Amino acid sequence: MTPTLRTARLLLEPYRPEDEGVEGTEDAFVALFQDRRVSRWLGDGRVAPEAEDQALFGRIFTKVYAQGLFDVWAVREGGRYVGHAEIKPTGAVGGHEIVYALAPHAWGRGLGTELAEAVVGHGFGALGLNEVHATVMAANDASLALLARLGFVHRRDTEEDDGSTTRCLSVVRGDRARGRERWAAEGAR
Repeated sequence: MTPTLRTARLLLEPYRPEDEGVEGTEDAFVALFQDRRVSRWLGDGRVAPEAEDQALFGRIFTKVYAQGLFDVWAVREGGRYVGHAEIKPTGAVGGHEIVYALAPHAWGRGLGTELAEAVVGHGFGALGLNEVHATVMAANDASLALLARLGFVHRRDTEEDDGSTTRCLSVVRGDRARGRERWAAEGAR
């Protein structure tokens, strides 16, 4: 069961059925993934048809939560849905990868750093991982800078079929090179 995590400003908790949202709702899962400003940095960078995002939301309950595959969270600030986060095993990096997305209205206030710290801390703490990975489009300067501040280092690049480049990064438990000594504390929350 996906645990609830808390940071200074954020609550990461398992999704509820009502988080899918309906057409016209700004603060919902489908609306987040339909927003071009967000989706351009996820997966292949395209906005999927709304029905695909609705099906993806459904699989969180019918597959991910039902089978205990990995941890997936709705991210809230002051009770308002502001994003999505997960940590999952993946063959693309040969370990556990973090995934996060925030709605544009939540950008620029340090919430991404707070969110990523919490998820990485969960990986090192509750999951007992020794290394956590992230894959980021090479053009996504904001996420690359955020991860660098958290001690992630570049491991390799992958050329995608469309000619773009994906950066594979990782941070190792106990690596204090960037001065981040929060991992143990974050994982204990």
